[in-house]
Amino acid sequence: MRQTVARIHPFLDPIALSATHSQASPSLRWLPVCIALLLSAPVMASESGEQALRDEVTALRARLEQLEAKLSAAASPPVAPAQPTSPPGASVAMGKRGLTIRDDINGFEIKLRGGLQLDHREFLGRDRAGADGSFTFRRIRPTLEGKLGALAAFRITPELAGDSVTLLDAWIDLNFNPAFGLRFGRMKGPVSLERLVSFSALPMIERGYASELAPNRALGVQGFGTLSSGKVQYALGVFNGGPDGRNDASSDGDNHADLQGRLFFEPWRGSAGALAGLGFGVAATIGDRDGSGNGFLPRYRTPGQDVFFSHRSTVEAHGEHARWSPQLYWYHDRFGLLAEHIVSRQSVRVAADPSTATKLSHSAWSVTGSWVLTGEPASYRGIGDLTESFSPGADGWGVFELVGRLGELDVDDEAFPLYANPENAASRARSWGIGLNWYLSSNVKVQFDHQRTRFDGGAAGGADMPDERTFFSRVQLAF
Repeated sequence: MRQTVARIHPFLDPIALSATHSQASPSLRWLPVCIALLLSAPVMASESGEQALRDEVTALRARLEQLEAKLSAAASPPVAPAQPTSPPGASVAMGKRGLTIRDDINGFEIKLRGGLQLDHREFLGRDRAGADGSFTFRRIRPTLEGKLGALAAFRITPELAGDSVTLLDAWIDLNFNPAFGLRFGRMKGPVSLERLVSFSALPMIERGYASELAPNRALGVQGFGTLSSGKVQYALGVFNGGPDGRNDASSDGDNHADLQGRLFFEPWRGSAGALAGLGFGVAATIGDRDGSGNGFLPRYRTPGQDVFFSHRSTVEAHGEHARWSPQLYWYHDRFGLLAEHIVSRQSVRVAADPSTATKLSHSAWSVTGSWVLTGEPASYRGIGDLTESFSPGADGWGVFELVGRLGELDVDDEAFPLYANPENAASRARSWGIGLNWYLSSNVKVQFDHQRTRFDGGAAGGADMPDERTFFSRVQLAF
């Protein structure tokens, strides 16, 4: 109290002090104190008001800070919920070549692809007995393929068209480097040039006669690679072996293996000249075949897929079976050409008479030409990226391609009459055909083919089989 009084009224301080310690009467002793309290009351009240004011300012400041925080939160954009993200290095893409799941860090890749072909077959004039027009699924093929790092790759392709499911491709690749790799499983044989064309890129609806004499799917192991920046390609494999134009059996029925190989050259690959798309080579097979029936002896078909030659049921394969095939293709600008010749030599005999053993030599050739009317470049693997797709109501009409083929399959004359019946098996078939392919997009193609085939022999009394005249059409979806 004394300090307060002294601070506010310093002149009273000596009076208060002297009165406190003097010998004055009690009533006078407290007089200065009372005067000091009366004088200091307004000051004390003032201090109390200032404190209250400071407390109120502090409260207002706190409320202002709360209000600013609310306004700031209202002005900020809402935070979007966290979206699931792919692991680092992983990606999923869907495009015209199917669904791809990729792990770039580990080099893994899985692809889901497929294709479907619906055909309508019309036999003009009904020249062949039993021939009739019909719709049929020619191919329904889902494919799962991919790679597991830089070393391993695989493919699995079943065939769903027809009355039963079959396994077409099921192989594992070990890619050590571009010059050498190994393939294990069921795969296309390396012999026929046209057989190696993907079914979705075929220039005509059915393959030519040369493919009838070549092996189809082979089961075994194959080494392959490219040299000199892709200018030299090779494949060499050991397989179960099968008859002309057919798949290898799932198990080897005669305990004999086939050796099949192919050597192909593209000397001007990567150059800018007209010969950049020229490739040529040779393929061959050798092995033994012992047995009878469709698993050991061939049946040859027309472009209409009608069998025009088969052996008698008493005949069996017995001994060496060898093939050789020169082949080439040339693609330049909008022009394409694919040609191959093949000879198949098979030792046969009448099963009940070993003295009838002989070797029959059959041959076939085919030449297929194409011209892209809309100007896109042709290639062995078909027309790639379309510059213009079909667009209903717009100017786009897609891509049009004109195709044509000549071909012949000649059966050894020594096959008649002992090994084949001349009254229902022809000794020769010669065909020509033309077609139009319409690529509506990179995934959709419509094809129209007309082919005519003439035969030597194959009818009673030494007459020729009636001509086969066909008009085939196809709608294809591939991705």
